[in-house]
Amino acid sequence: MSATRVEVSLSEQTLTLWRSQQPLRRFAVSTAANGADEREGSGGTPRGQHRIRAAIGSGLPAGTVFVGRRATGECYSPELAAAYPRRDWILTRILWLCGCEPGRNRLGSVDTQRRYIYIHGTPDSEPMGVPRSHGCIRMRNDDIIWLFEQVACGTPVLIKE
Repeated sequence: MSATRVEVSLSEQTLTLWRSQQPLRRFAVSTAANGADEREGSGGTPRGQHRIRAAIGSGLPAGTVFVGRRATGECYSPELAAAYPRRDWILTRILWLCGCEPGRNRLGSVDTQRRYIYIHGTPDSEPMGVPRSHGCIRMRNDDIIWLFEQVACGTPVLIKE
């Protein structure tokens, strides 16, 4: 999969999977409501070159709920959402990102990995194409399942304005 890469456009709110210099598939996503920002505590989506550090959730059902990158045993439902109205729902799969540019998105107060920035599933009721996350890149559950099967740890991810 060395010719596979992911590109996220903050301005277009899209994620494109590229293979062999060709766009394979494009998805509507939702990035940070606070815009682009690399700093710890900013709630922004970090820009620049990244890679997938870890892929979490293989084989789990769509709607699996994660807290601290661990499946809770719950499956998302409107009833569960009503019981926990303040949860930032991380569902189905997690692609944990690591920055590749020291001083921009790696190390110190701008470290993407230590900020726990993921590409992850979200409730289908959440809008796509609108920046609403707390810094992560949210996708529809079916879309993240498909993407998860196409990438591997180490896959490059470019996040651009």
